[in-house]
Amino acid sequence: MKIAILKERRSGETRVAGSPDVVGKLVGLGFDVVIEQGAGDRSNMTDQAFKDAGATIAKDVTAALKGAGLVMKIQCPITSGAGEELSKFAKGTMVLSQMSALNNAADVAACAKAGLTTFAMELMPRISRAQSMDVLSSQSNLSGFRAVIDAAYEYGCAFPMMMTAAGTVAPAKVFIMGVGVAGLQAIATARRLGAVVTATDVRPATREQVESLGAKFLVVDPEMEKDAQTDTGYAKEMPPEYFEKQKQVVAEHIKKQDVVITTALIPGRPAPKLITAEMVASMKTGAVIIDLAVEAGGNCAGAQANKIVVKNNVKIVGYTNTAGRVPGNASALFAKNLFNFIAPHVDKETKTLSFDWDDETVSGTLVTRDGAVVHERLKKAPASPKSGATPKEKATAKPKPKPKPKSKASGTGGSAKQSGKTAGAAGKGK
Repeated sequence: MKIAILKERRSGETRVAGSPDVVGKLVGLGFDVVIEQGAGDRSNMTDQAFKDAGATIAKDVTAALKGAGLVMKIQCPITSGAGEELSKFAKGTMVLSQMSALNNAADVAACAKAGLTTFAMELMPRISRAQSMDVLSSQSNLSGFRAVIDAAYEYGCAFPMMMTAAGTVAPAKVFIMGVGVAGLQAIATARRLGAVVTATDVRPATREQVESLGAKFLVVDPEMEKDAQTDTGYAKEMPPEYFEKQKQVVAEHIKKQDVVITTALIPGRPAPKLITAEMVASMKTGAVIIDLAVEAGGNCAGAQANKIVVKNNVKIVGYTNTAGRVPGNASALFAKNLFNFIAPHVDKETKTLSFDWDDETVSGTLVTRDGAVVHERLKKAPASPKSGATPKEKATAKPKPKPKPKSKASGTGGSAKQSGKTAGAAGKGK
């Protein structure tokens, strides 16, 4: 079976979905691996390194895809416009990538129409055995690290306290909003650089993690935060009154901070606004805000994708692909996530992939198959007979007899809670 690893063509994407290490493992399992020429250049992975690991180098995307049964990518194939890739994929090809499926209905529909079998790796279930396959966690870990490095670069002063003959340099005060994978790494990195760190999250269970890293936990409302986490560890979407109280607590705290890093994301929804324009105006001159949720609208008012906006002498940094700013590590970890997903489904006799479609990691990430969108969270609810009837059918339909009243009332009731990832879960939240 042939596995193709393509060069990423989306603007600003520096990563590649393979590494020489993973290529060697795939070849060892009996696969023919083809790398598109130059695919790893922006991640400092040369064609020669891939070739030495056992891969064949294809001159272009068409040659790489010819005969490929599986394609490994960072992002969903480009379905239209400049750099369009989808038409080059053969029907039935399997594709592993981050599809942003909850926000990209058009691309998902196009992949289904093209007959691709696609897996959205960002939808990986949060279960113990899937941790090594979780691309959101691996990439968010690097995003949290890089966010602090970017903040230190943009901030006009040193992070650690320094005792010098000329006087004392006070340590920077860093505030992390959202204590997930990215947030925890941001805390650890800021502490290593010598900053005084505080952090907040809707889930009280994160307090112990924050304090174990030497930071202080900022509590908003202990009562409401008691029920702020799902059974799988995701942060629930909080009620409006919580965010109002959060604004009050944060507004006072943020005035004293030199750096703020926000990481709150809810899949398929706009990012919650955590920092208002008034809060930005209240911050110190020269302060820096790093908004890791800018691709979903941002946690900070005024944040713009891939721009540094200056408001009241405060820098608001909004990079959309922060993990891609550490491309070598990001690519290597992403590739290992994909390998860990593939490995359990390899048929060692035929040297092919034989997915167990009932496996939770497979069914949880499978988005399109056999020309249809198959993921439950993405399927459109079928139209009811009533709403789908034509005017003529409605006019000629015989009225149904009214049901006889029952002697006793019966039924069920309940309420549903909506949930989603924030900084405390995974991904950019990351």
